[in-house]
Amino acid sequence: MSLVIEITDVDFAYDGQPVLCGVSLGVEAGSTVGVIGPNGGGKTTLLKLLLGLLVPARGQLRVGGLSPRAAVRRGDVIGYLPQQQPTATALPLSIRQLVRTGLAGKTGLLRPCAADDLAFVDDLIRRVGLDAVAARPVRACSGGQLQRAMIARALAARPKVLLLDEPTTGVDARGQRAFVELIAGLKADLGLTIVFVSHDLRAVTAISDRVACLNQHLHYHDTPRDLPAKVAYDLFACDLAAMGIGDPHHTCGVHAGKDHNGDTENTEIGAATAS
Repeated sequence: MSLVIEITDVDFAYDGQPVLCGVSLGVEAGSTVGVIGPNGGGKTTLLKLLLGLLVPARGQLRVGGLSPRAAVRRGDVIGYLPQQQPTATALPLSIRQLVRTGLAGKTGLLRPCAADDLAFVDDLIRRVGLDAVAARPVRACSGGQLQRAMIARALAARPKVLLLDEPTTGVDARGQRAFVELIAGLKADLGLTIVFVSHDLRAVTAISDRVACLNQHLHYHDTPRDLPAKVAYDLFACDLAAMGIGDPHHTCGVHAGKDHNGDTENTEIGAATAS
C-alpha cells in the first residue's frame, strides 16, 4: 500500500535539548497508527511537525506527498483534533456553525461554501449523532457533544488524514468505547488514515492496527500485541494489563544500530524465553 505519511530521519530540539532523534516512520493509506510514550517523549512535538507548526532540525516530513505546511494550506489533506478546545464553548455559534468553520481552510474565510460541502457537513453532523441538537449553542453542549462536534469539524473539508491528540483523556470507559466505535465507523465510511496520539493503552489497543512507541527515538511494531512487555515497561513505564500483551516469562533486548548507509537508526527487538 502507498504511504500517506512519510517521516524520514527527523531530529528536533528545544533550546538545544533533544526531543526527537532520528525518527523515521511510514504510515500506510487506510491504516490507524497509535503513537504511545511517556510525557516529554515527543508525541505532541511529532504532531506539531506534521502540522507544519514546527520545522525539524534535520530530516523530512511529507503528508499526502506534500510538505506539512503545504498540506495544511490545501485544507483537504489533514484534519486535526487537538487535546483541548479552551475557547470553543465561548464562541457565539451553534453546533452546525461550529462544524462549518472546518471548511474555512478549503474555501477561504470570505468565500461562500459550495452546496455539496454544506450537505457533507450536515451528513457529518448526522454521522456523529448531533443532528437533533445541531441548532443548539455550543456553550450549551456537553463535553461529549462538543468532542463529537470537533471531530465533525476536523473532517468537514474531507481530509485524507486525521490526527488525534489524546482524545480520550479524562473520558470514562463507557465514553472511550463510544469514541472508538465512532472513529472506527468514520474511518470505514470516509477512507481515513488516522494517527492517534495517546498514553491510553486501552484506547490505543482498541482502535489501532499498528503502534509506534516514541521516547525521543521511535520503536515501531506492526500490531499492538507484538509489543514486548519489557520494552514497553523499560521505555514508557506503561501498564500493559489493559492491552493483554506481553508475557512475564519473556525478556526482550533492544538493539539500536545504523543501516547500510550508516545514517539511519534502526531498532531491532528480540525476545527470548526466560528460564
